[in-house]
Amino acid sequence: MAIKIRKLDSSDASFKTALAAVLAFETSEDEAIERLVAQILADVKSRGDAAVLEYTKRFDRLNIENIASLELPTARLRLALDALDPKQRVALEAAAERIRTYHDKQKIECGSHSWQYTEMDGTVLGQKVTPLDYVGIYVPGGKAAYPSSVLMNAIPARVAGVQEIVMVVPTPDGVVNDLVLAAALLSGVDRVFSIGGAQAIGALAYGTNTIPAVDKISGPGNAYVSAAKKQVFGTVGIDMIAGPSEILVLCDGTTNPNWVAMDLFAQAEHDELSQSILLCPDATFIRRVEEVIDQLILTMPRRDVIIHSLQNRGALIKVRDMTEACAIANNIAPEHLEVSASNPHKWAQHIRHAGAIFLGRYSSESIGDYCAGPNHVLPTSRTARFSSSLGVYDFLKRSSIIEVSPEGAQMLGEIASELAYGEGLQAHAVSAEYRMRPITNRA
Repeated sequence: MAIKIRKLDSSDASFKTALAAVLAFETSEDEAIERLVAQILADVKSRGDAAVLEYTKRFDRLNIENIASLELPTARLRLALDALDPKQRVALEAAAERIRTYHDKQKIECGSHSWQYTEMDGTVLGQKVTPLDYVGIYVPGGKAAYPSSVLMNAIPARVAGVQEIVMVVPTPDGVVNDLVLAAALLSGVDRVFSIGGAQAIGALAYGTNTIPAVDKISGPGNAYVSAAKKQVFGTVGIDMIAGPSEILVLCDGTTNPNWVAMDLFAQAEHDELSQSILLCPDATFIRRVEEVIDQLILTMPRRDVIIHSLQNRGALIKVRDMTEACAIANNIAPEHLEVSASNPHKWAQHIRHAGAIFLGRYSSESIGDYCAGPNHVLPTSRTARFSSSLGVYDFLKRSSIIEVSPEGAQMLGEIASELAYGEGLQAHAVSAEYRMRPITNRA
């Protein structure tokens, strides 16, 4: 079965234009979605529980009479954990422990502790670092279940010291996924509500009589959820607006082509808009990968999704050398970057923009998705140029500490006064001058 995946060559005069076409993705939401989401959010804001109940009945087809029945007690989460297949439970617990260990280390290293210093005149300056009080975690439901998303969002929030974590997850037709609920228990989630969609985002942002308002919402969702997160930003914080998943494999031609092909598949099977790209200086190796793709696709249960993704958004790119491959990779700024080479550390030194970097041919992106430890919530659509993976730092905030001594007020007051007058802000100047000895008045 031949898949018509685009093949590009960086030596072609039209390469930049062709690459831009591959990377092009319309991120703006459909206007109809934006309008509907705005209506839902306004309704939830004004009617609270009643609106959430109405939309949950409508979209998730649940026959319920009150919103309180949608909260799942801790005993239900424990039941879900106990009901798991033993091997599945061991895998989930191992992943949770590795993710927790990584984020514990991250908390130590990411400047999560308060600090201060005292100047010669006694003025004290510093920073107080405190966790958020309330965080909402959105977990997709419906077409698929994502326990890994629970672990990746809730564990760093818990490690940061968040006071209460509230999780929402849609359960269309009342179907509850035990793996998701078990992950919530292992992650330290405090409350779980079986609601989803824009109405769940609105409930978390504004609060209802039953569902508490939170300070920040994290977690992926469909177009309606993404639109809702954008619209409530400012009322609450959000993690990011994630686009389709991406992988860029930077390979020197020494890796087993089956491994590379399957890594491209692993990303493509997420959905039709996912992007899988190979950069390689070896034309023969690229042809081998292409041949393997055509062979292995027949073994994939989600072959239709993979084919659509590869044919519409995938690419096999011949580059001059690995140095050029690194330069192109930095321009693409992918969500996931695999450096599948005999000397991956050499090439990693050239990488500046990527959500996560996987070094060496044994470091498959799929391991990062589930259990390596680092967070799998990553910037997409070239936003890795200016943003980072989700982490403990996303659930912490920093307050500046300023304690000016009487002596410091003299020197600092003079500086502040001069600059305030320069900006035409007299009250600012006089406020600083009041603390100075003797009091000056330039009014």
